[in-house]
Amino acid sequence: MKYSAIQNYINGRFVPSSTTQTLNVISPLDGSFLSTVPLSAAKDLDDAVKAAEAAFPAWSKTPIKERVQVFFRYKTLLEKNLKELAELCSEENGKTYGESVAEIEKCIELTEFATSLPQLITGELLEVSKGVECRTEHVPLGVVASIVPFNFPSMVPNWTIPNAIALGNCMIIKPSEKVPLSCGRLAELLKEAGLPDGVFNVVHGGVDMVNAICDHPKIEAVSFVGSTKVAKIVYQRSTQNLKRCLALGGAKNHLMVLPDAIPDMTAQNVAASMSGCAGQRCMAASAMVGVGAIDHIVAKICDEALKIVPGQNLGAVIDAASQERIESYITQAEKDGAKILVDGRNTKVAGKEKGTYVGPTVIDFVTPDMSVAREEIFGPVISIIRTNTVDEALAIENKNPYGNAASVFTQNGGMARYIIDKASAGMIGVNVGVPVPREPFSFGGWNESKFGVGDITGKSSIEFWTKLKKSTVKWNAEAGVNWMS
Repeated sequence: MKYSAIQNYINGRFVPSSTTQTLNVISPLDGSFLSTVPLSAAKDLDDAVKAAEAAFPAWSKTPIKERVQVFFRYKTLLEKNLKELAELCSEENGKTYGESVAEIEKCIELTEFATSLPQLITGELLEVSKGVECRTEHVPLGVVASIVPFNFPSMVPNWTIPNAIALGNCMIIKPSEKVPLSCGRLAELLKEAGLPDGVFNVVHGGVDMVNAICDHPKIEAVSFVGSTKVAKIVYQRSTQNLKRCLALGGAKNHLMVLPDAIPDMTAQNVAASMSGCAGQRCMAASAMVGVGAIDHIVAKICDEALKIVPGQNLGAVIDAASQERIESYITQAEKDGAKILVDGRNTKVAGKEKGTYVGPTVIDFVTPDMSVAREEIFGPVISIIRTNTVDEALAIENKNPYGNAASVFTQNGGMARYIIDKASAGMIGVNVGVPVPREPFSFGGWNESKFGVGDITGKSSIEFWTKLKKSTVKWNAEAGVNWMS
């Protein structure tokens, strides 16, 4: 075991779980044994909630311009420790070192945005009648929780940590039990940055811990990122318990490729979108809808896919179960009559034979009814569906139940605008394979890719992590009384 046994982080220190149940943490890169993670109990969550409750009065009353000083220092620490954090991310998740560096750089950008919050929540003040003023101000909720997935061990936690805490809340985070190491390191950096004890807590666990968070009466809001199936459950259970909830689910993102698309740029973007982070991201290209004569572009996509080498510029998928599931989709597509142009099945990396890798896979002549065209695969696989018109392509995109992202590759500005207007997705790209907005623009999809109101990052997140207090004030009796006062 490379690292010591993982513990919960409560009230500023690492503490053992109240249970003895653990899971092994295995690196997807090579199958090495990294650590053990506890499957904590409701008592552990209670301890974390009590610590957060105790810290909340002082933290919430600290002026926001003082609160964000913590995140100025935290940003500096992320920059200082970037290499270490990236190596840890790669080790526990399986992505390449370069992808892990990009993940930590995104954490830095998210934290930078949080430091701007004092300028964004100044509230409003207006004299609504002579001598009468109305004012609004954003007030923190209290104890909040964030349940995060395996595919971005540092970035997704930092979608919520800086904003929720800078806005005055105290937080409990539950990492994925598959990648529990990074959150513990983030906790140490936050403490080093001067965050008071109890404001940030980490509780490890599995399904039982997710349910406990949804049910806990002292937790005011829950954010979740994961599969749509679980997102629905978390949203329903949390809101049934009268909590705010924003639950982000899965996706089936479509890239629409028109004949006038620039071949080299399109091929590079499609290949990078479907294979980045081994396809384990909710913004990955999963289906490409070709319109008209696109054989020349498909050929270039295959050329680009063959440049993607597992163990070099393509990381591992998270575990053997995922590897088996992804390969079963490819096999089923072949049985259904699709043509495998580039086959990533049965991939082994020399010296890392126990790693869990799937090579880049390009599948052509897919029909919309096939499972590879309808379901989220979460692997480095692109399914090519062929159509004759843009409206046919849009119909395929809009029929899928998800709504995270859609992209179009074309040099026709009018056609691009037409697709932006018609596509049923929350994030749209034009000649961009992964249309993730940069801060301060927010991240969030539509349809069955998101449950709840607002987005999880950017300015939109302010409404989720705060409640609005309105005050009406009158001091001068000589102003008289009318219907507005």
